[in-house]
Amino acid sequence: MSELILHHYPTSPFAEKARLLLGFKGLSWRSVNIPPMMPKPDLTALTGGYRKTPVLQIGADIYCDTALIARRLEQEKASPALFPEGREMIAAAFAAWADSVVFQHAVSLVFQPESMAVRFAKLSPEAIKAFIADRAGLFSGGSASRLSAEQAKHQWPTIMARLEQQLQREEGDFLLGEPSIADFAMAHPLWFLKGTPVTSALVDAYPAVSAWLARVLAFGHGASSAMSSEEALDVANNATPAALPDESFDESSGFAQEGQQVTIAATDYGVDPVAGELLFAGREELILRREDERGGVVHVHFPRFGFKLSVA
Repeated sequence: MSELILHHYPTSPFAEKARLLLGFKGLSWRSVNIPPMMPKPDLTALTGGYRKTPVLQIGADIYCDTALIARRLEQEKASPALFPEGREMIAAAFAAWADSVVFQHAVSLVFQPESMAVRFAKLSPEAIKAFIADRAGLFSGGSASRLSAEQAKHQWPTIMARLEQQLQREEGDFLLGEPSIADFAMAHPLWFLKGTPVTSALVDAYPAVSAWLARVLAFGHGASSAMSSEEALDVANNATPAALPDESFDESSGFAQEGQQVTIAATDYGVDPVAGELLFAGREELILRREDERGGVVHVHFPRFGFKLSVA
């Protein structure tokens, strides 16, 4: 069985979500540190241009977006479950809301000037300027709109009061009683806010939330060992992609067919398109075949929800 390889960097909120998922599942994995800004030549050699963090690699199969990574880890190890039986949609819908709405608020709060001054205190003015320019490009061209810090501050107490109330009333230690994908999707924006004293108070003011967050973070990150990006490319180049899912090809729009050259891109932000041959379109997942001189033949996997499929 191929090793789980996570391409990530330490301060990425969504990478923290993936690391916690690996810890919750009790999985061992290899850790490839990637640059927090473009260019990311070793990563994009595998993904075909997708630049968001993190990316999960299993042999020659490349999984983009934590929503799909969570489902792949569920296949890797069914128990403990991320999608509790009978409440799969509730857990997934809450996670999608947290990954978008709550994360959008956290980004605006973290990137307000007072917080930025602390977070980037050790960086040069040139490095800060480069980071801001990179993030402007990341959030350009998609449907995600930048929420002002003022509006985020105004709305944040509502989000947290609702979360505090839910945790006070829930029977059990987690959002749905037992831990689920809902907890990990909600935890990573709060973990992001806890990164500096300027924003940590936005979490610490809520005792039930703080206690719950400590329980989620206590799952840890599993057992990881370092791997270089060159080694990860060699793994892909020497592996054969896994068999396609045992599910009928379902492209309900009718305009894209199996074997057709297409592009797939996120619709919210980080909308860089990835081109390749469409191998599979399922209820949750899209798979492209692409070939790279460094990574060889790879299958790149995307969630269906939140991604756009276009004929090349």
